[in-house]
Amino acid sequence: MGFDAYKKDWQAFLDTMKGPLQAEISELSISTDGKLAYSHCIQHVMGTTADGSPFEIKVRVTDDYRKIGGKWLVTVEHVSVPVDLTTGKPDMLSRP
Repeated sequence: MGFDAYKKDWQAFLDTMKGPLQAEISELSISTDGKLAYSHCIQHVMGTTADGSPFEIKVRVTDDYRKIGGKWLVTVEHVSVPVDLTTGKPDMLSRP
């Protein structure tokens, strides 16, 4: 799976947006051990939907990397939104 396949996975979401998205990364943590690495962060993503409505979400992102042929490649990516345990609904702007 390369960049084109990754972009295809996100294309349906990107098609709902108008113009560029802005992202702020916080709480970035990176650990490495030779040819393996792991990172975790909070990503705050903002933009405008195709109908002109503001869009905002905070997601947790965890990536695993492997150094192959001298390049660091993402081998696993997990993106999640916390759930409010009281309501059972996603908490799109959860504060860490």
